Amino acid sequence: MEDPRQHILPVYRPPEEVFVQGEGAYLFTEDGRRYLDFIAGIAVNALGHAHPAMIEALRDQAGKLWHTSNMFRVKGQEELADKICRDTFADRVFFTNSGTEAIECAIKAARKYHWANGKADRIDIITFTGAFHGRSIGAINAGGNPKYLEGFGPKLPGFVHLEWGDTDALKAAASAPTAAAILIEPVQGEGGVRAVPEDELLAMRKLCDEHGILLIFDEVQSGMGRTGKLWAYQWVNGVEPDILAAAKGIGGGFPFGACLMTEAVGEPMQPGSHGSTYGGNPLAMAVGNVVWDVISNEDFLANVRRVSGTLAQGLKSLADSHPDKVEAVTGKGLLTGLRLKADPKSMQTLCREGGLLAGVAGNNVLRLAPPLIIDDTQVRDAISMIDAALSEWTV
Repeated sequence: MEDPRQHILPVYRPPEEVFVQGEGAYLFTEDGRRYLDFIAGIAVNALGHAHPAMIEALRDQAGKLWHTSNMFRVKGQEELADKICRDTFADRVFFTNSGTEAIECAIKAARKYHWANGKADRIDIITFTGAFHGRSIGAINAGGNPKYLEGFGPKLPGFVHLEWGDTDALKAAASAPTAAAILIEPVQGEGGVRAVPEDELLAMRKLCDEHGILLIFDEVQSGMGRTGKLWAYQWVNGVEPDILAAAKGIGGGFPFGACLMTEAVGEPMQPGSHGSTYGGNPLAMAVGNVVWDVISNEDFLANVRRVSGTLAQGLKSLADSHPDKVEAVTGKGLLTGLRLKADPKSMQTLCREGGLLAGVAGNNVLRLAPPLIIDDTQVRDAISMIDAALSEWTV
């Protein structure tokens, strides 16, 4: 019998399970087995699976209009952009199909800003070890991970990579005449689920102001309520970006992203500067407006913060119970996990065999990014499953 996967480009190594249905925080396989989903499509399914309001919005729009391109106005874009600018630092929004595209837009907008202000030499985007900014040629060069760059030609100019936490190197890079922007994830995902210390974010904002460069936050994974605030940067008073890249949770499972920017940054991006055929299509906007209305509600965010505390306590108890296997609890809010003392892939498998879906990230982290709608019972169930897996796991 032929392998049904034979014509799929083999860039992934998925397990054998095939999920055919989802409900809330659970996924179900063809044979009906239920799994507690604590990865949520890599922090995408913010409202869980099959959320009734999202289904209704998508069905309603699907029966009316799918696509017109950006040759024409899209009412849903205008509505969602108004909400985003009402609730954030932003004055302008560009809608994309993905987080990678939002990053590409952010890089272009930063360089265009300096060009428009007579400083065309300012092209360098400053990034950090452990970063992940997407899979396009520009995004992998921004991230700088040698594993992702291998085989794809020479490194592109215009990117400066610094060691995470090296403040002296950052000061030097920010003061360079070719510096354009600092690009950072307030909470790294792929790099080990680690949060940037608040004082470092403040220092970055001050450096940018001092040297006339821009601050770009990649909140593709950490945004849309994932840490208990609408955006992770909002935990730090006195820090706002000039540009922000969003995706994943902003669509709740429907693929789209957004690049948010101030008026000063957005003004040079005139017709012809950028574009997207599918970006901001009516289907995406119908879903996106519903997701924004739910997640931006302060009561919803307060509950995310409360449940995050429950999860943090549970993870701390696991670290205390398994000191020979767990180094630390890491992350922030519902983008969190356990830093383990060995490769976490076998732990991930044990969790899945026990009915819990989890991810892995750099620095030996078992990554947890559940739907934002999880409750205390589901948190306790997840902690119990991880505890059982840790007990069985051999370091």
